[in-house]
Amino acid sequence: MQQSGQIFVITAPSGTGKTTLIRAVRDKVSAIGYCVSHTTRKPRSGELNGTHYHFVTRKEFEQMIDAHRFVEWAHVYGHLYGTSYSSMESELSSGEDLLLDLDIQGAEAIKRHFPESLSIFVLPPSMEVLEQRLRGRATDKGKDVDLRMKKAAKEIRRCGKYDFIVVNDDLVQTVREIGAIILCQRARSWRRYPLIKDLFHLRGA
Repeated sequence: MQQSGQIFVITAPSGTGKTTLIRAVRDKVSAIGYCVSHTTRKPRSGELNGTHYHFVTRKEFEQMIDAHRFVEWAHVYGHLYGTSYSSMESELSSGEDLLLDLDIQGAEAIKRHFPESLSIFVLPPSMEVLEQRLRGRATDKGKDVDLRMKKAAKEIRRCGKYDFIVVNDDLVQTVREIGAIILCQRARSWRRYPLIKDLFHLRGA
């Protein structure tokens, strides 16, 4: 797969505010693409097909698995989620950086395929705040909240394996931090040198 942009993978426990955070980062940082995942779950209120997810049937998803069309895919809370090669390629070939919204399993798969990708783990301010947020969501029932809290605890124990860790205590500050990570990587010499070598006649330097 052709790649000219940088891949940033964002992982967070359910209820950490990842969707809102990614939307805010994309609004704040220019030239940042977003890979829309496929899922077999039903759309939630306000979600649009092709914008938030590609909503497909389980049969369609399984056919894509058989055709090796996913870079990564996983079972999450009884549903299937996956990142297709075609979605990634269309974004990366444009030269833009790319944001991926993935769980730990998906992040590890992307790291295997793209070792140069950078991973960002977003933490809630505390487990107590996370539980409050989950119980406040109309989509989650008591049993589901307990399951998500147990999974969150397991996920958080693995956050040290990520390249960056950010605590989502204040949305504005968290967006600034993730934006700073992206802009810092764009200033790396190996990325910037090809852009300025002709401007400053640096051939052979």
